[in-house]
Amino acid sequence: MRPGLRTRSKRRLSVRIPGGRTVLHYRKPKPKQARCAICGRPLHGVPRLRPVELRKLPKTKKRPERPYGGYLCPSCLAKLLKASIHASSH
Repeated sequence: MRPGLRTRSKRRLSVRIPGGRTVLHYRKPKPKQARCAICGRPLHGVPRLRPVELRKLPKTKKRPERPYGGYLCPSCLAKLLKASIHASSH
C-alpha cells in the first residue's frame, strides 16, 4: 500500500499470508448508517457495509422485506400509505 494511505484512520488487520509472515492490511472505515429519505432517521435492518461487501449478501439480508424497505422508515411509510389511500378515495 502507498505510504500516504497507511493512516491510523483506516482499520488495521493482521493477516497471515501463505508464506507464513504476518502483515498489516488496511481496511476502509465502515460507511454511515442508512437513513430514511423523508425524515432522516436511521434505518434498522440495513447493514453498514461497503457496496462490495453488500453485493455478497443475499437480498433478504440487505433491507427489510416491505414496500420501500431500506429507503423509508416504517412511520414515514405508514404516513405515505395513509395519504395515498386518502387521495385515491376522493
